[in-house]
Amino acid sequence: MSAASKHIVVTGASRGIGRAVAVACGARGWRVVVNYARDAEAAQDTVRAAIAAGGQALAVQADVSDEAQTRALFAAADAAYGPLDGFVANAGIVAPVGRFLDMDAARWRRLFEVNVVGLMVSTQEAARRMVLSRGGPGGSVVLISSAAARLGSPDMYVDYAASKGAVDTLTLGLGRELCADGVRVNGVRPGIIDTDIHAAAGEPDRAARMAPGLPMRRAGRAEEVAEAVAFLLSDASSYMTGAILDVTGGR
Repeated sequence: MSAASKHIVVTGASRGIGRAVAVACGARGWRVVVNYARDAEAAQDTVRAAIAAGGQALAVQADVSDEAQTRALFAAADAAYGPLDGFVANAGIVAPVGRFLDMDAARWRRLFEVNVVGLMVSTQEAARRMVLSRGGPGGSVVLISSAAARLGSPDMYVDYAASKGAVDTLTLGLGRELCADGVRVNGVRPGIIDTDIHAAAGEPDRAARMAPGLPMRRAGRAEEVAEAVAFLLSDASSYMTGAILDVTGGR
């Protein structure tokens, strides 16, 4: 398919990095399904921005931690835009900053249900549609990890870091497993990016506070991460699979 006709599903696209990815896809003339869990108004705002950038877009509600909702998301994408060309597994959560010794298993289960199991179910749905052996067109999957996967996030959220470590490993394995079947799988590891994920962890000023200590002396922007994702979705990265790009300002 031509670049102008690409059909991309982005999970967690109502805000932050996911929103920026959806808009970047729109800017390339692609058709993008904007997935969101709860905030319909924010998702519609993303849709408007992606359309204004030059693409087509629609919002579809689904909580990726719910398998039935995830499968319904892809059915809706099929009905709207036909064969799938790309998927961005961006939806994820973080829990409040804390030490490992004070965490409980309920917190861990929720983190892994969304960040690992939900990501795997949604990736499976996407890959089943794209692999050549099942009649798909081939395509590209981008899994959103975090620099926390290699830094460990001690005294903050080692559980979140562990969940993203699983994403890194999945990227390496699936990148090699699916490439001969027409699907490339790569990852992006953002560093300190100025989004509201820090507020969700109880540290809304974290990006500004850490910026002076970063090699580039500033936090990153969601749009900078989105450009890396769009590159991996595009044909320009045709010989890349199982790769993980750090978008961390040198951190």
